[in-house]
Amino acid sequence: MDLGFLLHALIPSWNSVAILATFFAYLAIVGSILPGKVVPGVILQDGSRLHYRCNGLLSLLMLVGLLGIGAKMDYISPTVTLVLYAAGCKSSNQGSSLKPHFTGNLIQDWWFGIQLNPQFLGIDLKFFFVRAGMMGWLLINLSVLARSIQDATVSRSMILYQLFCVLYILDYFVYEEYMTSTWDIIAERLGFMLVFGDLVWIPFTFSIQGWWLLSNKAELTTAAVIANCFVFLMGYLVFRGANKQKHIFKKNPKALIWGMPPKVIGGKLLASGFWGVARHCNYLGDLLLALSFSLPCGISSPIPYFYPIYLLILLIWRERRDEARCALKYKEVWAEYCKLVPWRILPYFY
Repeated sequence: MDLGFLLHALIPSWNSVAILATFFAYLAIVGSILPGKVVPGVILQDGSRLHYRCNGLLSLLMLVGLLGIGAKMDYISPTVTLVLYAAGCKSSNQGSSLKPHFTGNLIQDWWFGIQLNPQFLGIDLKFFFVRAGMMGWLLINLSVLARSIQDATVSRSMILYQLFCVLYILDYFVYEEYMTSTWDIIAERLGFMLVFGDLVWIPFTFSIQGWWLLSNKAELTTAAVIANCFVFLMGYLVFRGANKQKHIFKKNPKALIWGMPPKVIGGKLLASGFWGVARHCNYLGDLLLALSFSLPCGISSPIPYFYPIYLLILLIWRERRDEARCALKYKEVWAEYCKLVPWRILPYFY
């Protein structure tokens, strides 16, 4: 492979640029005008509160419908981070969501971002990018499925993988409001890491299993299928259950957890339900879901397991950062919570 070929491969075509621009324009327009539940975010340090229009599911269904019509009629076939950095440097806003946070390290500020919740034309960019990434993941998977159907190679493994991913992505948009209380929204600033992760990493690496199944066969026994479904179900129950409990607790600290009054440490930290089992129990659910996406590929190759392996590393790194942030924020309350709930992610193991 010569340098010229490599450079040519790295330069996007005008057609791909136009498609991406159209996709972003669609999301910006329908995200602003389609009806949806307006959800208040968490209260920030300065007492302010952002509001989010949760119409992602309707936006996704409309997009898939339009693409389906376009494919039926043969119309279609089955430098942001630097701007964010410059805008953040010039911002004089002192609110928690837009106040610049400088470390003095150019690379670090560019990588992690400067502002917590930057906006453009009234659009919350962080919410916008993660929505684009999740939809992009589904569209790539549907394209892979279409190719598999075209080649008459649809297998039990492909069906399982596609089914699990569709359920996971649709669930994200059904419970989109729960995203407003996650680490990414309330604590992570918007820089290259999140933008690249949302727009490139999610759609193009989370779909590796589908690409692999296009050219590789994985024969699954009935027992293997049942076991795979069990892993997905357990992951979903833990992941969705934990996030739902946290979101409900933030809205109503007196709401029942598993039918009982919640146990609260220092009047701030929930120590009931899943959050009484492990301090980051939602990460365990996410890891089980990621594993369930790869298990349909069998064990003949490590390539389909890139996603769960990567996610394990990411979540342990994020859990360490979250622990440090919570220790600084809650001090002795966090120490008391750690004594009551000693396990970080997996009870009796880690």
